[in-house]
Amino acid sequence: MSNGDSSRQTRRNVLKGTAGIGTIAITGCLGNGGSSDGSSGGSDGSSGDGSSDGSSDGSSSSSTDGSSGESYQLQMGGSSQGSTAFNSMQALARALNQHSDTLSMTVQQTQGNVANMYQYDQGSLPAVATDNNTISKAIAGNDRFNEQPVENIGHQTFRFNGLDIFWVAREGSGIESTDDFAGKTVYPIQPGFGTRLLTEEVMRTAGMWEDVDIINVNTSDIPGAIEEGRVDAAAVYGSNGVELTGWAKQIDARNDVYLAEVGDNFAQAIKDVPGARYAEIEPYGWNQEVTKVTDSIVSWNLDLQCLISPDVPAEAARELARVSHEHTDTIQDADQTYADHSDAENMTSAIIPEHPVHQGFAEFYKDKGVWDDSWTAGGSE
Repeated sequence: MSNGDSSRQTRRNVLKGTAGIGTIAITGCLGNGGSSDGSSGGSDGSSGDGSSDGSSDGSSSSSTDGSSGESYQLQMGGSSQGSTAFNSMQALARALNQHSDTLSMTVQQTQGNVANMYQYDQGSLPAVATDNNTISKAIAGNDRFNEQPVENIGHQTFRFNGLDIFWVAREGSGIESTDDFAGKTVYPIQPGFGTRLLTEEVMRTAGMWEDVDIINVNTSDIPGAIEEGRVDAAAVYGSNGVELTGWAKQIDARNDVYLAEVGDNFAQAIKDVPGARYAEIEPYGWNQEVTKVTDSIVSWNLDLQCLISPDVPAEAARELARVSHEHTDTIQDADQTYADHSDAENMTSAIIPEHPVHQGFAEFYKDKGVWDDSWTAGGSE
């Protein structure tokens, strides 16, 4: 099959999901204990062997309260251990362990968001954490997914976290705006990171990639590179408006930097890139004054969300949605950057209209009055 034919096949199968995947890594069933409102009870495709504390060996087991329904266990592909996605999924698994008698979840270490799409496509995982930029590229068969397309893409669920990516400039760089980047040395994040892929795409869309000198170093090296004057501007990020990533904290501790304004051309590029969400937010996490030029951050936000197989029963998906909605405080006790799902509308902010929402989540959103009729509810296989 040619690349073009494979890409078309990918798009034809978007609504299908992964047939039969539930027999691989989803076990158990939902009996009388599986009501949707919880009234009856509380980058390359290889994966690691770690799992969270939300479950044991992947087998079904009787409910702890002695009810007639059996528990249902979902295996979730996280990302590398210590990553935002992995930490968020572990926190969710703990909340399920504490607040659900019918659903539990294990979190599998993987090689990242792109790798997760291939893991799902191969039938290795029935659910994965990934990001909207990766999902959009997989749907369209663009970039890596043009040469190596995926035929099966899980159904959408909720936005569980997000990375706010934005520009800071070094004191003395002479930069006030992205319009001043030409001829400057710019750090668009470490090669291989999902945040780098998105940042590079926005820069190319804005037509500025060829006009700057790109420095490619590990994130651990960038605080020193700025300190030595080898970098004029750097893309950095924080999680969900709560906390800067660790290496951005090191930049803050070792360097005088400030927020750079985003010019109209770059702002439009953010809006034009699928998978990037334009956002204007207040600065957070800095121990120095960074508002020398602008008081706000213009971010190209990388939304993180879960995809799950249409073979996952609607009742199990609704229970997953219920626990995340009703027990956000428990989840945030373990991961303070996890999105606030106490308002169900916040769960839907990253939905891609062109791709189906899992049937169980669609039912949950309709019950909560936050469903948009422009979205598509996926069916089970």
